[in-house]
Amino acid sequence: MAGPQSLSLVLLLPLLLPLGPNRCAVAQRCPQACVCDNPRRHVACRHQNLTEVPTAIPELTQRLDLQGNMLKEIPPAAFRDLPHLTHLDLRRCQVELVAEGAFRGLGRLLLLNLASNRLRALPQEALDGLGSLQRLELAGNLLEELRPGTFGALGAVTTLNLAHNALVYLPAMAFQGLVRARWLQLSHNALSVLAPEALAGLPALRRLSLHHNELQALPGAALSQARGLARLELGHNPFTYTGEEDGLALPGLRELRLDHGALQALDARAFARCPRLHTLDLRGNQLDALPPLQGPGQLRRLRLQGNPLWCGCRARPLLEWLARARVRSGGACGQRRLRGEALDALRPSDLRCPRPGAEEEEEAEELKAARPRAPGGAPGEEAGAAGPCPRTCVCVPESRHSSCEGRGLQAVPRGFPNDTQLLDLRRNRFPVVPQAAFPGLGRLVSLHLQHCGLTELEAGALAGLDSLIYLYLSDNRLSGLSAAALEGAPRLGYLYLERNRFVRMPGAALLALPSLFSLHLQDNALDHLAPGDLAGGRALRWLYLSGNRLARVSPGALGPARELEKLHLDRNQLGEVPTEALEGLPALLELQLSGNPLGALRDGAFRPVGRSLQHLFLNSSGLEQIPPGAFSGLGPRLRSLHLQKNQLQTLPALPGLGELELVDLSGNPFHCDCQLLPLHRWLAGLNLRVGATCATPPSARGQRVKAAAAVFEACPGQAARKAKRTPAPRPGARGTPTKRRRQRANKVGKEATGL
Repeated sequence: MAGPQSLSLVLLLPLLLPLGPNRCAVAQRCPQACVCDNPRRHVACRHQNLTEVPTAIPELTQRLDLQGNMLKEIPPAAFRDLPHLTHLDLRRCQVELVAEGAFRGLGRLLLLNLASNRLRALPQEALDGLGSLQRLELAGNLLEELRPGTFGALGAVTTLNLAHNALVYLPAMAFQGLVRARWLQLSHNALSVLAPEALAGLPALRRLSLHHNELQALPGAALSQARGLARLELGHNPFTYTGEEDGLALPGLRELRLDHGALQALDARAFARCPRLHTLDLRGNQLDALPPLQGPGQLRRLRLQGNPLWCGCRARPLLEWLARARVRSGGACGQRRLRGEALDALRPSDLRCPRPGAEEEEEAEELKAARPRAPGGAPGEEAGAAGPCPRTCVCVPESRHSSCEGRGLQAVPRGFPNDTQLLDLRRNRFPVVPQAAFPGLGRLVSLHLQHCGLTELEAGALAGLDSLIYLYLSDNRLSGLSAAALEGAPRLGYLYLERNRFVRMPGAALLALPSLFSLHLQDNALDHLAPGDLAGGRALRWLYLSGNRLARVSPGALGPARELEKLHLDRNQLGEVPTEALEGLPALLELQLSGNPLGALRDGAFRPVGRSLQHLFLNSSGLEQIPPGAFSGLGPRLRSLHLQKNQLQTLPALPGLGELELVDLSGNPFHCDCQLLPLHRWLAGLNLRVGATCATPPSARGQRVKAAAAVFEACPGQAARKAKRTPAPRPGARGTPTKRRRQRANKVGKEATGL
């Protein structure tokens, strides 16, 4: 047994060990260019012009600050000797490349700061090994795209900051893996498009910052994927209108910021599906009127400062609603008679109803008085370089938006501020856009020319519009476009030509648009797509041809658009699926064929896009027959299948489509007999609501095909299947044979109806 002295030595040993020579050396080592705070386990190597991660850093270091160096590249396993790191700061290190596996071994890291570097892309495995990371800072880089899977290993991240980058597009499932993310910062980018499923897979997201981007319309479909959002920041985007059709459905949203945009109108039901909305920020827009809002019953704060609100009798419903709903508005009147008067201080009786037409005359006087003046000039005199704006137009310096909507103009006006980004010329009357119609507008991003009676864009009409991304030519009389007309806008990504008079695809014009992302040609008169029609659409991702007269899509017609993701051919006159034309579309995700007189499908109709297709729409297509091989080749990637409102009396089982998340078979007159037994069995194995009901025979009418077990009991093979599933009676089992048979039948029936 150890004596008292030995026992004392054992108790003191842990205290003496740190004083040994080896432990002392480890605790005191520090790279020459760094400052080490060993007690706190912090190491700082700031602004030392280091070109690589220093060695000889103490192994037990928890915080490492390398900001302000010249690392340029983070190689694989660059920090493998520092497994205890919890905070790593790599700000302003001129990093251009993060190699795959650069941070492997940092399983305890909580904060990674890569802000203010020169990253243009992130390899998919660049962030592997960071299973404990809670905060990732990537602001102030040059990121242009996000690849799905990039953040797949970051299951513990709660904050992701991607502000001040160069993102223009968010693909589907861009943030897959961030199951605990609560705040996603995407402000100060150039985002103009969010894929409908861009925000899918973010169940914990509570705050989303999208302010200072280029969103032209509220991306309701994408935003509604993040159903847990409580705060949404969308200010400083060029929205002009928001309505219920934008599809914003966020049941938990409490605060919505739409400030300092270009809102000119707001629908009364724009936020009808946001019942818990408490604060709505609309400051700094162009709203002269606002209807009483329907739906957000918990709204208590409505910020309207900086809008040219018109306090005439038309505003009485708004004022009455504000008082009735106890909403504080914060807005003030914009016209001369009541200018500066707070809405909250007015009574409905203060809003006079003048003689007919007087309110419109007063509004015209206000617009005239509001025109910029040259220094020392008279009212109405065109402004000088400090603030130019054509007569009858309104130019807003803060938002860099200029508008001449509905002014009865006969020609495209000139003299807009050089920094204009959005120019709205809708609802005027000029049939021709002449050569060089927009001089000095090299920063223009969005040009609106809808409802102008346009029949022609002359050669060089868009000359000098190097920054133009959106061109709206919808609802005009155009029947053609030339490449010469569109030259001068090389960055054009979105071309809207709906409801014109096109009978052929403007293929030649597309040759002048190397960056074209989305082409909208809905509701024209196209009757045929021929080879060569999309020769200039090599960058095209979305093609909308709904509501034309297309009866044929020739093989090879779509081939040049190999990046195509969405193809909408609904509401045309196609008599069959254009299978051969789908060859060469390896990226196609969504195919819309609804509303065509298809009648029947061929075997392998979708085989060319089977490896990529996720959403297939065949509803309202007059389908009477679908053979067993119609969907062969469509694999596990298919997520939704729409077959509703057809004439299907029978349908084969579709066992190859095991990963479906949505199947809609409603509105078909299914005949529930033994021929439908395979479909019944297949549906019984799906945990989905499909909407399929029996129309005949009369005894089964209205029953769900999935649950109508009794209808199929007498079918050949069904009895044997039941017998195989029913165990043989044990020796000595109680009950008569008749009773046992009844019990087995009841059990089988319950199993079938419960699926």
